[in-house]
Amino acid sequence: MTDSPSTPQALIVGVGPGLGLSLARKFGNEGFALTIAGRSEQKLAEFATQLRSEGLRVDTAIADAADPKGFQASLQELAGKITPSVVVYNAAIVASDNILTSDIDYLITNYNIDALGAIIAAQVFTPAMRHAGTGTFLTSGGYAYIDPYPAYATIALGKGGLRVATVLIHKELKDEGVHVASVTIAGGIEPGTAMAPELIADTFWELHTQPADEWTAETVFDGTK
Repeated sequence: MTDSPSTPQALIVGVGPGLGLSLARKFGNEGFALTIAGRSEQKLAEFATQLRSEGLRVDTAIADAADPKGFQASLQELAGKITPSVVVYNAAIVASDNILTSDIDYLITNYNIDALGAIIAAQVFTPAMRHAGTGTFLTSGGYAYIDPYPAYATIALGKGGLRVATVLIHKELKDEGVHVASVTIAGGIEPGTAMAPELIADTFWELHTQPADEWTAETVFDGTK
């Protein structure tokens, strides 16, 4: 299917079988042509096949946030092909680890994926949004940074850095028509519950369609809405 010039484009960075796939499905069902990006070509192909079977328009892009320079180059190449009006940064590494015993390269890699990648994505894609005077850049936050748990140290560090980065970018771009916000997920994502991924994806959509006078840098999803 060929997209018309007026078809809005959404880029989802970090797609797994849970929230990432639900985010792609939500924006696709709302009329967006999708690009899903990640580091596993095989998994992206599987997700793209699933979404296409549902009648959605999907392309894939290989981009590995663990490698900041390579990630930037991949996104810059992608920006030469698409101009997304919505970018969602959903990449993260959730693993049991310890800040005092983890290898330094491991710490750097996880922080690159959890936080730095979002900054790089914003550097690549928000200039076009600023020029257009409109656009949405959203990140998937988490409560890990509120009460850090020693057995999951790097995700706490990453989500803390991601929140600060999102707030900074929000403050810089809000007066230029670009909506930047995080959805801080307060709990584990569980299908079939109040924390189901499709319900969280609905919150991302609500932020995208939110009136400008209601914009905030952070929205908390705790399953009570």
